[in-house]
Amino acid sequence: MNNSKIKQLDLSDRRSIVLGLLFILPIPIFLTSLAMGSVSIPIAEVVTILLGGIPTKASWQDIIIQFRLPKAITAILAGAALSTSGLQLQTLFKNPLAGPSILGINAGASLGVALVILGTQLIGGVSLTSLGLMGSYATVIAACMGAGIVTALVILVSRRVQGASTLLVLGLLFGYGTGAMVDLLLYFSSAEPIKSYLNWTAGSFGGVTWEQLPILAVGILGSLLMAILVAPSLNPLLLGESQAQSLGISIERLRLLVLVSSSLLAGIVTAFCGPISFIGVAVPHLCRGLLRTADLRWLFPAVSLVGATFAMVADIIAQMPGGKSVLPINSVTSLIGTPIIAWIILRQERKN
Repeated sequence: MNNSKIKQLDLSDRRSIVLGLLFILPIPIFLTSLAMGSVSIPIAEVVTILLGGIPTKASWQDIIIQFRLPKAITAILAGAALSTSGLQLQTLFKNPLAGPSILGINAGASLGVALVILGTQLIGGVSLTSLGLMGSYATVIAACMGAGIVTALVILVSRRVQGASTLLVLGLLFGYGTGAMVDLLLYFSSAEPIKSYLNWTAGSFGGVTWEQLPILAVGILGSLLMAILVAPSLNPLLLGESQAQSLGISIERLRLLVLVSSSLLAGIVTAFCGPISFIGVAVPHLCRGLLRTADLRWLFPAVSLVGATFAMVADIIAQMPGGKSVLPINSVTSLIGTPIIAWIILRQERKN
């Protein structure tokens, strides 16, 4: 066996080991996220509660089951969805900075929420907080509709545009246009609805209830399944569009499927959790560095696992264990992700 084959086997073994570790890593992080918060709970007690046992304090069971468990599950689903969406878009556009927000999907969801939160105050003088559960569902529906409208526009344009870079620029323009409309709504609004909107834009995994969680889970898992089915056709695109076409792959159909699946993943998360930034951009880069490959057969499971772990770690930091205040998730993900991306880029430059 020659040296190149030995090296190839070594890389494959290394990737298998790394991927195996990535399957294990979310478990302790998940338990830690349930244990930490304004009320610290021993991990042994957390395990007891999850296994159906009786904890030392009855209040601990309510804290974990009613509040921390749905939040942790939401973080897992959101992290996997955003990172998978980012991997798809980076592969499609061959752009290392491509992410779920690059096509204006997050901006569309933000516009929908702004129209509900700020518009109800401007037109009827009604605050969503006074509507209770109806107000929270109105926010989710508005975000879904806003993201869906922008997604439909992007898909419509994609049928008329041949170049991926042109579509990327048009997506950015959609984002700027919807952002300008949100700014106008903010300008004419009063302090209370502006505060409610800004709280939503900070992002949070804690706003999803047990009643909403099945809807979020079905939407994300269905979209992830679509992304997995698209992956075999997306992988040859790494060799170039001409090579992919020579293998019988329709570039136009592939682009449409990627846009639909990635938009659904980003739009659903944004609707329920707010515009969570940086996970979709940072995690694919981190996984490429860990696995030393661009092969999507390795990267798809890796980004889902790392994205889920990344989101849970960000939520743990945002809780400021021992304190009563909660940091914005967007600020935490950016603070964690920025040095990771910088390190990977500098490392690649040194190799080149």
